Order: sequence, then structure tokens, then C-alpha cells
Amino acid sequence: MDISSVILRNPTAADGYAVNQLINHIPELDSNSCYCNLLQCSHFSETSILAEHQGQVVGFISGYRKPQAPDTLFVWQVAVSPNARGCGLATKMLLNLLASEANRSVSHVETTITSDNAPSWALFTRLADQCNAPLERALIFDRVTHFNDQHDSELLVRIGPVQK
Repeated sequence: MDISSVILRNPTAADGYAVNQLINHIPELDSNSCYCNLLQCSHFSETSILAEHQGQVVGFISGYRKPQAPDTLFVWQVAVSPNARGCGLATKMLLNLLASEANRSVSHVETTITSDNAPSWALFTRLADQCNAPLERALIFDRVTHFNDQHDSELLVRIGPVQK
């Protein structure tokens, strides 16, 4: 896919169902309820981004600024359709989101990643490199303590300060 033909924009509530379908068709991602995706597309529109190609949603990043640290954008989930992978779309979406007027005051990016999620590690390492920022990692949610041994541990990834 040629990403120059992809339209990047803030989502709206009308995109919630399409976003839910995108996420539900990516087995590697944890599914959310359609209602959750509706809230992400409406309440968190300025800190989320949607990628559209020929009228179809092919990518979505949900995020929010942390209430206790408004200079930090927490990236909740990155979803890219299998037919849109490998062309740098996720990186382009993240950089576009950081460059937006609504996120002008963001100096750090955080997310959580399981240790074996190579594509996410590659994406956020690339983001740190492109933003000329250090990447730190630390355990935040333990497999046993927080997930009752039903989900892999999540590592907190913190990138920043970012150079935009």
C-alpha cells in the first residue's frame, strides 16, 4: 500500500464501529467493546488518530494525556490492518499525532508492551530514534499480580523528551 494515499485524521464517534471491527480482526490485539471504541473516537479524538484508505479504516491509534502528567501522551493501542503493514503507516500515524496542535505540549510518550511483542518494540524504538529521545522500560503490570496468570506481564515504555 502506498501510504501517500492514506488519509490521517482525528476519529469521530461515527468511526467507532469501524474501529471496533478493525481491532477485532487483528488477533494479536486485545479486543475492546464497541462502546469503548466509541468513547475513544469521541472523548479522546484529539489524542487518537485514524488512517483511511479508499474509504476503509486501515489504522487506528488510541491515546490520552495522563491526568496526573498532561505532558505525557499514553498510547493505549496501535492497530494497523494486515494489508497496510510494512509501509511505515504506524510510525507516520504516531508522528502525525505528536505533531498535532492538540498535542503541542506533549513531551513524553508512554505505552505498555509485552516482552515478546517484537512489532511493537520495533515501532516504539523507531519512534524514539525519530524523536531523538531515550526509551526507558520497566515492569508495570505483572502476569501473576495483575493478570492472575492469564496475560503476559506488561512493560511500561517511556520515551522522552521527544524532539518534534
